[in-house]
Amino acid sequence: MSAVMLPESIHPDLWKGNQLARAASRVVPCGDDALAAELPGGGWPRGALTDLLIQQTAFAWWGLDPASLMTVKAPKTADALWAAEQILRAGTCGALVFWQQHVRPEAVRRLHLAAQTSESLFFMVRPLATTRDASPAPLRLAIRAAKGGVDVQFLKRRGPARDESLFVSLTPSPILNVKRNATVDRRPSPVVVPRSVPAEVVA
Repeated sequence: MSAVMLPESIHPDLWKGNQLARAASRVVPCGDDALAAELPGGGWPRGALTDLLIQQTAFAWWGLDPASLMTVKAPKTADALWAAEQILRAGTCGALVFWQQHVRPEAVRRLHLAAQTSESLFFMVRPLATTRDASPAPLRLAIRAAKGGVDVQFLKRRGPARDESLFVSLTPSPILNVKRNATVDRRPSPVVVPRSVPAEVVA
């Protein structure tokens, strides 16, 4: 009896249609066990475009250390696309988060090709309204704010379709827990003791 050859043993980008892709050599842990169980390879893919279609309010729970971030402010979309491509091709950043309202399909494909030349994580963050737009991203997630966390809808992944969304609990970041108002001293005021006033002052 001949042994059954697994698709990933032929090429890491091959998988069966009824199971998640198992190539785990180029992923980064996502930090949530339930989400990891639904992601191909069990984490965020390196060297590939990950499309995040997200509500603005869903970012309110993301706590990131500003000291670890580098922000590139581009005056035009073309400048932002150029900067993103150079960052990906340089491969010197652990992750790139690219915010854009609208990107032409050919520009998205170009960025995806640039991502494949590096080991960086690449997240493109776009509005939920772009759900129907074509994308070469192997992983597309729609993220909506929910009480105590976010609801993650799997629009596209290397594996079987998942119709129901996945709730991911998020704990408040230390940044959001900082008390922004000064503490009010509510101790009772000392009793005012009347004193006599010199007559010349009164006059």
